[in-house]
Amino acid sequence: MQNEIFELQYAIDTFYFLICGAFVMWMAAGFAMLESGLVRAKNTTEILTKNVSLYAIASIMYLVCGYQIMYDGGFFLSGVTTVAGMDEEAIAGILAASNEAGFGDMGEYAGASDFFFQVVFVATAMSIVSGAVAERMKLWAFLAFAVVMTGFIYPMEGSWTWNGDAVFGLFELNYSDYAGSGIVHMAGAAAALAGVLLLGPRKGKYGADGKAKAIPGANLPLATLGTFILWMGWFGFNGGSTLKLGGIAVANEVANVFLNTNAAAAGGLVAALLVAKILFGKADLTMALNGALAGLVAITADPASPSPLMSTIVGALGGVIVVFSIIGLDKLKIDDPVGAISVHGVVGLFGVMAVCVTGGASVVGQLVGAAVIFFWVFLTSLIVWGILKAVMGLRVSEEEEAEGVDISECGMEAYPEFAPSGK
Repeated sequence: MQNEIFELQYAIDTFYFLICGAFVMWMAAGFAMLESGLVRAKNTTEILTKNVSLYAIASIMYLVCGYQIMYDGGFFLSGVTTVAGMDEEAIAGILAASNEAGFGDMGEYAGASDFFFQVVFVATAMSIVSGAVAERMKLWAFLAFAVVMTGFIYPMEGSWTWNGDAVFGLFELNYSDYAGSGIVHMAGAAAALAGVLLLGPRKGKYGADGKAKAIPGANLPLATLGTFILWMGWFGFNGGSTLKLGGIAVANEVANVFLNTNAAAAGGLVAALLVAKILFGKADLTMALNGALAGLVAITADPASPSPLMSTIVGALGGVIVVFSIIGLDKLKIDDPVGAISVHGVVGLFGVMAVCVTGGASVVGQLVGAAVIFFWVFLTSLIVWGILKAVMGLRVSEEEEAEGVDISECGMEAYPEFAPSGK
């Protein structure tokens, strides 16, 4: 009877991990739709190519070396054998095989399911970079950076946080981040910021007076669809971070995480919409969409502890912050076409610090942890971007930018019958 209960719990937890991983993988489609909706028509094919390619690169690099760096995992998956009616010896054998494959003795779920869940998080971090550098970066420079980001930069900071390794062997972080407001989102934004600083703004973004000029996206319905996909995928992102489902207490925690995640997104959207109405006199759809995403990022560091009302407040604060952050970055002439640095970086830091209130985390621990993540990712990314700039260049020519990177980088347009090249 005990073996049967264990087998059932093992199966449920493994299945839950895989389903949540699939939800997070679907966020890749959300990022692709959001970003392709917020860029101009002449740059759509290239942004889609970046998003689908970075996911494949992340999957390969994390398998080859990223998981090994982050969790002392294996370089490849072993075969999986289905066993019916396992006795204690058979169960021990399954767990031993998982350990031998390099995934550690998970005890309550298959090691391969853990790898799958972790690899889609890596792709999420890299997707954040894509939108920030849109419309003027060379495709192959971006993909080269993706190799380093997913295979080394992200796994290193992940090993210091979620795996609990000492930073460069010196000290262990007293840092709390349930699903990765800092570890995933702020890290992706830090890499994006480094690239944007070296890349420079899009041509025509800032006038002679220094004021930012609006460059409307080509397809707001698509951007809205992308936001809904991300909103849905976030249930897997935060919900799967409980790492299991079996048991009454854990099941209740999962339900709270789903509820709080949804509440924070709603709070973020409404708050951003209201702030935009006050500042601009009209409802700004793009601010509303970024507000929802900001609410999701804000609650990601601790979706389990707060009440639904507190989660709504945390999300709302994230929605307010993101509007002012987007405006502030424009004043600094930091051109981010989709607002990724504000949504995932500025609000990611807020989410990390909010755990001090919602989850009782140490202020010093959160600050030190966030600083380690940001400076590691930012500085290493700056070095990699710098090398790529010297070796192959980061930015397309002015003529190519004016024509649209779809033609120069991909040789085809997304809307050939509706948006002639360069228009």
